[in-house]
Amino acid sequence: MQPVLQSPEVIEVDRDVETVGCDGGGAPLGHPMVYYPIAHGHEVVCNYCGRRFVKKANRHGH
Repeated sequence: MQPVLQSPEVIEVDRDVETVGCDGGGAPLGHPMVYYPIAHGHEVVCNYCGRRFVKKANRHGH
């Protein structure tokens, strides 16, 4: 039987956030704390766990 793969978690962050930090959720199987710049982009993906950090859309959907 094949294991069920879960989609990486998507975390919405405020539009004015410039850096996000990820530790894999802090669980026993987490990873070292890493930080990623998101100031000029719309999203960033953690290289360790695949979590996606996405900037919240403004009122007009941008």
